[in-house]
Amino acid sequence: MKPESQPPQPAARIPGQDEAALVARVRAGDRTAFGVLAERYAGVARRVARAVLGDPDDADDAAQDALLSALVKLDQYDPRRPFGPWLLRIVANAATDRRRRRKVRRVEPLDPALVAGGARPDATTEQRALSERLRTALAELSHRRRMAVVLFDVEGYSHAEIAAILGIPEGTVRSEVFHARRRLRVLLADWKEQE
Repeated sequence: MKPESQPPQPAARIPGQDEAALVARVRAGDRTAFGVLAERYAGVARRVARAVLGDPDDADDAAQDALLSALVKLDQYDPRRPFGPWLLRIVANAATDRRRRRKVRRVEPLDPALVAGGARPDATTEQRALSERLRTALAELSHRRRMAVVLFDVEGYSHAEIAAILGIPEGTVRSEVFHARRRLRVLLADWKEQE
């Protein structure tokens, strides 16, 4: 199998030795090594921030702020532990802080009939509608439940890794994922894919 045909490696599964070597290079003054780490985690950082904030632009800003904060705080990182959970905790905190600080500035969404451009939506519009519906359902969950279910079901982190990221017991993570899934099933029960 050619490397370009392999699926991308999830950020949560980057080998620890590779991360530790990159962090050591950053500490020695090699800023490009941090660029490698940041690039590997940029996608998951944005998704975690979006789980907190909902807005993609705010999420991008929060993820970028968190990556810069991680660079500044790199001396606090313990290289014997996985880098991902440490970084994602910073991301979650940055997104939470941004959510607290942001002013109430809501805009009315466009009427879906106007956006679709016709009576029969195409596959892209259908996918967007499902994505919007899922974002709306996720927004109904508490912050901690939303983070737990996104980290578990979307990002593929284990319960133990999520516990480290969120700073809560592993049993609590299991409970949060269970309750989040149950609530999402209720909120999305009437969604039916149209062919």
